Amino acid sequence: MSTVAISLKMYFGPARAQAYCAALASLAARHPDVASGATELVVLPSFVAIPAALSAAGTTRLQVGAQDLATEDAGAFTGEVSGAELAELGVTHVEVGHAERRRLFGEDDAVVRAKTASALRNGLVPLLCVGETSRLDPVAAAGVVVEQVASAIPDGTGKRVLVAYEPVWAIGATQPAPHAYTSAVCHAVRAALGERLDGRLADFGILYGGSAGPGLVAALGDSVDGLFLGRFAHDPSAVETVLDELAATR
Repeated sequence: MSTVAISLKMYFGPARAQAYCAALASLAARHPDVASGATELVVLPSFVAIPAALSAAGTTRLQVGAQDLATEDAGAFTGEVSGAELAELGVTHVEVGHAERRRLFGEDDAVVRAKTASALRNGLVPLLCVGETSRLDPVAAAGVVVEQVASAIPDGTGKRVLVAYEPVWAIGATQPAPHAYTSAVCHAVRAALGERLDGRLADFGILYGGSAGPGLVAALGDSVDGLFLGRFAHDPSAVETVLDELAATR
């Protein structure tokens, strides 16, 4: 199964998110790959916009995720939102460990591991964000990514994780990382994770993020299982283009 995930970050308020998600829901209903389940389409609005997004998604195959979660399921944690609460709402996926969370809020490997565990025990699919901070040799970059993933995945989970590979140096850039570089890193990561995480996961997929947009799927080929989109997906027609490109690779 392929995945197209979209983080709205803090750009869309509830009203705009609802209108945007209504457009994505319409797309999910009419696009053959999404309607059949061959590709999952996931949108991650801000916390306050999640109910509006769920309402807009309705009975379509558009899935709604969250951009973060607490390490704990309940308690005196002012301002936090738990995985248990998100699951109760109907959220299916949650972003964990984005570079902005690490840089702006000081989240380290221990926090990322605790949040990944929280997502998994509450039945949420983690979109685990990983990536090297500076451009390296692809083999070295893959080594960094594999260590980040292995550190974040608790033992014996037997569940699904989506690895969102986002080279930190490419986030927010006008162009994604060079295609050959990304492909080499992702192929190496897939091979290494298959051995390193044997028995710890039921399934994992690799998405590319970091200035990802239309035109990238064909260039990356089978090195990735989909894309993690940001600002390029603010136009629903760009999302449809990416879905069409994924369909053409089957």
